[in-house]
Amino acid sequence: MEIRDMQQEVDQWIGQFEEGYWHPLSMLARMTEEVGELAREVNHIYGQKPKKSGENEGDLALELADILFIIICMANSLELDLETAFKEMMEKYRQRDSERWTRKSESDSSRE
Repeated sequence: MEIRDMQQEVDQWIGQFEEGYWHPLSMLARMTEEVGELAREVNHIYGQKPKKSGENEGDLALELADILFIIICMANSLELDLETAFKEMMEKYRQRDSERWTRKSESDSSRE
């Protein structure tokens, strides 16, 4: 699915409700909440705070998808084209950071 398709699907879903998109500050607060939920799951899996006994396992992919949803909502409400912005951002990284890290050798990248 292309990013534009995601933006359209979210817009159609939000469009069925009278309330529509939240104010940008409310969406930022919601994004912060979702990032906190992701951080909690990462800390339980990889950090030093294990889950309490009987506590359900979280799903990192779903937590990331929640963040993606609110990012798309925010972009839609501000009429931003995330697909174009993503392409521009990747070009920025290709230009700025192409020599920043050690590249894998040909034999390493052929095994992937």
